[in-house]
Amino acid sequence: MSDAASQDGKFSDSGPMPVVSVPRHTSSVDFATILGLFFTFGLIIAAIAIGDSNANFIEVRSLMIVLLGTLTATAISYTPEELSRSGAIFSRSVFIHKWNPTAMAANLVSLAVIAKKKGVLALTSYESELRKDAFLYRSFQMVVDGFPADDIEFLLTQELEAGIERHKRSASITRRASEIAPAMGLIGTLIGLVMMLADLENPETIGPAMAVALLTTFYGAILGTIVMAPLAVKLEKRSSDESLIKRLIKIAAVSVARQENPRKLEMLLNSELPPAKRIRYFD
Repeated sequence: MSDAASQDGKFSDSGPMPVVSVPRHTSSVDFATILGLFFTFGLIIAAIAIGDSNANFIEVRSLMIVLLGTLTATAISYTPEELSRSGAIFSRSVFIHKWNPTAMAANLVSLAVIAKKKGVLALTSYESELRKDAFLYRSFQMVVDGFPADDIEFLLTQELEAGIERHKRSASITRRASEIAPAMGLIGTLIGLVMMLADLENPETIGPAMAVALLTTFYGAILGTIVMAPLAVKLEKRSSDESLIKRLIKIAAVSVARQENPRKLEMLLNSELPPAKRIRYFD
């Protein structure tokens, strides 16, 4: 049991103050994404190379139909402002933003213990640590400024939901592209078939037209199922991880504002954390 707590669950001013060290959100290259794409495309290229056929799998018209068609058709569904942020979508897929919910939860309980023992104004001594996370700093700044707990909960909930909605919109761009790419492949197939049927009396045109018909479906399937769909799943996972951290912060800020026992906060935080990441602060 922590020195800050007695057997009856009350907190005293004696004992050392808890250490607060908020983890920074670091970024690193997601090698799982890069290696996954590399080996998947490698398998496809190897399958093509092993075959004894002289077929050419590069068809400029098919690439134009799938790539440009997917881009333009996806753009129809979104505003220019949303599309301007599309570059960040791929950076969020390639780079991992590491979140440590267990460390964050432990620090939040430490902040609650400090506020319980010394008062919320004592949290100003940890401003440098709080500033490591912008959402954490804003949340506890409202606590220090004396905002009512209900107002803090409302404001943080609004900000959290707005952030989730932004992330959903970003991920939906990739998800939408994964749906459109195979459809553009089908459209290219229909174009190729029409070209072939319209000139059946000329055998020399049948081969190129059939290549457009088949390769656009091939390109559309690759772009949709191998590239865009997995990236959409990864973006949704990253959004879920970030939202978990912000929910933990919101719960802690509201609990401290209500002057609740830090033991209760520990239980509230553990109810949000998966079993393997739960904390045992007082045990």
